[in-house]
Amino acid sequence: VNFQQLKIIREAARQDYNLTEVANMLYTSQSGVSRHIRELEEELGIEIFIRRGKRLLGMTEPGKALLSIAERILNEASNVRRLADLFTNDASGVLTIATTHTQARYSLPPVIKAFRELFSDVRVELVQGTPQEIEALLHNGGADIGIASERLSNDPTLAAFPWFRWHHSLLVPKDHPLTQVSPLTLEAIARWPLITYRQGITGRSRIDEAFNRKGLMPDIVLSAQDSDVIKTYVELGLGVGLVAEQSGDAREADTFTRLDTRHLFDANTVWLGLKRGQLQRNYVWRFIELCNAGLSLDEIKRQAMEPEEAAIDYQI
Repeated sequence: VNFQQLKIIREAARQDYNLTEVANMLYTSQSGVSRHIRELEEELGIEIFIRRGKRLLGMTEPGKALLSIAERILNEASNVRRLADLFTNDASGVLTIATTHTQARYSLPPVIKAFRELFSDVRVELVQGTPQEIEALLHNGGADIGIASERLSNDPTLAAFPWFRWHHSLLVPKDHPLTQVSPLTLEAIARWPLITYRQGITGRSRIDEAFNRKGLMPDIVLSAQDSDVIKTYVELGLGVGLVAEQSGDAREADTFTRLDTRHLFDANTVWLGLKRGQLQRNYVWRFIELCNAGLSLDEIKRQAMEPEEAAIDYQI
């Protein structure tokens, strides 16, 4: 058994048993992936995957047990590599944060400013993506911290910490007829062309759920990945925009009016995620603490690490 075989088992589960995607993620060939799987099954004398022809459909019971072991072994191997950094580089290095555009543009600047004042020798790298991409980056080691929606809190392999709750607001041109509607209703909004986020990001599911509950089908004429794009098309007159309330800035006051929709759409929670059981540099723990002052460093470590590892003080 070798590390590459274990990585393939883990990645197969993550990629829904699509061997082409497994090969892409591990920078190898599909034939090489198939060969490693075949050799591992022959060596262990078990079938790891449920098959239909050449397709993998899922994992057998022995395969599920092997996956759990592979996850632990690969995580510990990663911890061994991180251990030297913990004790040699002190408070310098790179903090990679995978996040959505909205958080990178509007929520993170004051936190990163405070972080840099504490850790001036740590470079910060922001990687923007969808919640699915952020989750994948945490799994494959492409990011230290992920910041996204409830998706992170629903992944048992991640330690997730709440940051803040937010709502959507309605962005309309100044003097728009909707500014005269009180109280604002979903029915009133649905009469206008709507511009909002695309599926899977920035609380889009909350928007769809609210309209569905009322039996309404809004005319979503344009969907986009970030708030600034939505603002551009609202300004062009294509429709009214549903955006994150934290996406406001002083420059929009002359162009738009923001209408409160807290009573119409459920709240969203922004979560900070770490790979569970993985050693982290002190500045990673401190970044989480800066975002959620209600958590102590000990609480953050205890939640993120396995019990035996949490008992060791890795703060340096």
